Amino acid sequence: MASSTTRRPSWWTVAPVLAVAALGLTACSNGQESTDVKGTTPPVFTSSPAPAGTAHGTEGGTVPQDSTSVTLKDPSGGTVGTATIAKVGNHLEITVEAHGLKPGFHGLHFHQFGKCEANSAPPAGGAPGDFLSAGGHLQVGEQNAHPSSGDLTSLQVLKDGSAKLVTTTDSVTLDELKGKALIIHAGADNFGNIPTRYATAPDAETLATGDAGARVACGVVA
Repeated sequence: MASSTTRRPSWWTVAPVLAVAALGLTACSNGQESTDVKGTTPPVFTSSPAPAGTAHGTEGGTVPQDSTSVTLKDPSGGTVGTATIAKVGNHLEITVEAHGLKPGFHGLHFHQFGKCEANSAPPAGGAPGDFLSAGGHLQVGEQNAHPSSGDLTSLQVLKDGSAKLVTTTDSVTLDELKGKALIIHAGADNFGNIPTRYATAPDAETLATGDAGARVACGVVA
């Protein structure tokens, strides 16, 4: 007697294959993304350690802790620039931007008193002049130290009368500057730097002022 053979339907063979494929898709989607999905860019810091709560540090890697602004005016009262004084770590960073000045180098200093008065007399008396009531260069601690605590890098003015300077100092604190004046002078500051090979040594005025000349702009540090 001939034996009979039972034939399974074609879907019987295909079903296991589909089940395996479905299982693979389930495993891939379980907590994972396919490779064509963009991931999240990790935070990038420009300094170490990074500032708390930020993804990027500031230029130089330090965030200013405290700052104040100064408006610089000429003797007629017109605004010729601004200055920002910021505490950064253990020093100050001073940014000065100005316009309408004579091209060349100009002395830049903090002065003793926060008085920006045109045609005023010096505190010790004498002939009046613009912003003379602000007194001499600010001096903190050793009164005969050179350069003075208030001395800063000279401001270089371009041919169009504009200038920008970013400089630093650790000779004075922000608290010590409150109520003092920031002054731009008409000429360059030699910082009392007369070489010893010259027959003439720096005199008291040179040491005190740097021979930077008249005062052309002034602002009080608030």
